[in-house]
Amino acid sequence: MQYARVFGAQTSLLSPQIVSIETDLSRGLHAFTLVGLPDKAVEESRDRVAAAIKHSGFESPKSRNQKIVISLAPADLKKEGPMFDLPIALSYLLAADDIRFDPEPYIFIGELALDGTLRPVRGVLPLIVEAKRAGKKAVFVPKENEKEAALVGGIDIYGADNLSQVVDHLNEKKSKREEAARSEPLAHMTPAPQTHLESSPTETQFAFEDIRGQENAKRAALIAAAGGHNLGLSGPPGTGKTMLARALASILPPLSFDEMLEVNGIHSVAGTLRGELLTVPPFRAPHHTASYVSIVGGGTNPRPGEVTLAHRGVLFLDEFPEFDRRVIETLRQPLEDRIIAVARAKGTALFPAHFTLVAAMNPCPCGNYGHPDIECTCAPSALERYRRKMSGPIADRIDLWVTMGPVELSELGKKTVAGTETAVARRQVEGARKMQQERFAKPGNDSSAAKRKNNTAANRLNSDLSPRELEDLAPLSAQARAILEKAGQRLNLSPRAFHRVIKVARTIADIEGAKDINEQHILEALQYRERKM
Repeated sequence: MQYARVFGAQTSLLSPQIVSIETDLSRGLHAFTLVGLPDKAVEESRDRVAAAIKHSGFESPKSRNQKIVISLAPADLKKEGPMFDLPIALSYLLAADDIRFDPEPYIFIGELALDGTLRPVRGVLPLIVEAKRAGKKAVFVPKENEKEAALVGGIDIYGADNLSQVVDHLNEKKSKREEAARSEPLAHMTPAPQTHLESSPTETQFAFEDIRGQENAKRAALIAAAGGHNLGLSGPPGTGKTMLARALASILPPLSFDEMLEVNGIHSVAGTLRGELLTVPPFRAPHHTASYVSIVGGGTNPRPGEVTLAHRGVLFLDEFPEFDRRVIETLRQPLEDRIIAVARAKGTALFPAHFTLVAAMNPCPCGNYGHPDIECTCAPSALERYRRKMSGPIADRIDLWVTMGPVELSELGKKTVAGTETAVARRQVEGARKMQQERFAKPGNDSSAAKRKNNTAANRLNSDLSPRELEDLAPLSAQARAILEKAGQRLNLSPRAFHRVIKVARTIADIEGAKDINEQHILEALQYRERKM
């Protein structure tokens, strides 16, 4: 055989793509050519593959007088990373007639070391989903990627340690090497059992009962967690803003299985799993000195940033006004549309970014503006510059604003029972979200806007309600609407802020188990609307 084709796969942005690896051999002076828009890592696979084949007991491609052409199709898709090493090696061995098997039902993924050992790669999970969709029978992956790959049911996953193990399992043609070394049939690999992840409540270093004397702020955090609303925290240093953000993460419900696949797929592509799969909503807290690309995403070959890694979880931005202004302004799109668009010369990448934003900030550069006992040392001009860092459009997209004042030291000595307040808050959040899911699941409530955002009833929250849906799913009584309109005029609420008050009121009603929004719910939502900074 002088020609062979096997299948590999890669992720392009966050989208999986099956790649055909074709090998053609012809007589002539030795040459090893890779075509199909390979990047540097793919081009270097020639040397890795040649050494791995030699150390796996076969004749090295470099010792044969052959012209080797390996094509990676589709040709107009840029091929990136070392995950094509394994399929390239198998494609060559098939074409050279060193082994024999039917490659059609399989996909091969993995990087080869020089001795033939398989090394883990990133982005495996979405590739398995695509392989199953394409009707493939099995996927061979490095052993370290086996658990992640086996999350997907309905397709066989084989975790291999090296190239020889894959060849021994598939090869229908026993070489002289094997016949001389073995008197018994070769042992075959067995498919990995499906990985079952058990969701459990988020465990964080801080819990609700650890935060003393900030009842109003804890109430706002509870509302934010229940409805997926954005939360702004302002106050002097040391008043518990960071603790509250982490405590908010501890009361979020565990991820559903579909959300686990989605979230783990994103983190797999980004290379942040580090062997552990996520079963709880992610909590991301980038430093304010982080670069624009690391937070928003992008690069020459666009990759997801922190706003995408926080998908289905919490994005905590401490010292919010100190972030790059471009970062702050770019948050407009994900806070509104739940996606982030990264535009480059080669095209535009759309990454999911459905997160709850918690923005914490000091009231002024020195942090003591409004403190009852410590005098603020900021000049008026410095205070005005600091306030201007927070633009009106971004402030308008934050649903709940809370000022956290100094805590009496006597409060810190009070004894609390660990886990009690957190457990109660978690039950309230779960109950409120259950009401939301039932509301969205009713026939006729799946709007076109929701379909465009790829949100199902199972993962939509009150924060996702469109203005049109508010009329049907969050109707107001005549008295409640009159209160809201009167307060809106006094506070100069924009139409966006007006609708966000209704969404927050709907969540407050859900926490209380109320079917309808009444005046008290509106009044409580309004008290979180005014920004005091």
